[in-house]
Amino acid sequence: MSRASKITLASTSLAAVGTILFVHFGQRWEQAGMHAGVIRDMEQQRVKKERQADFEMQKRLEDEYKKVQTVHDGAGGEAKGGG
Repeated sequence: MSRASKITLASTSLAAVGTILFVHFGQRWEQAGMHAGVIRDMEQQRVKKERQADFEMQKRLEDEYKKVQTVHDGAGGEAKGGG
């Protein structure tokens, strides 16, 4: 085998190995990024549920307080609510 053909074979082999490694690591980085996105989405859903639970608790408390307290509109109008 001539020297030129050895160099050509070596360079094409290195290019092929380099391309395979580049694609392989690119897929790994992409997979890690997608996994981080799933983790972030799960955390956002947890926070959303927590905030919704807080909101519902505050709404129940507000309704309960409105039952036992007299609420005025602040303009000297009639009282709203029971009590």
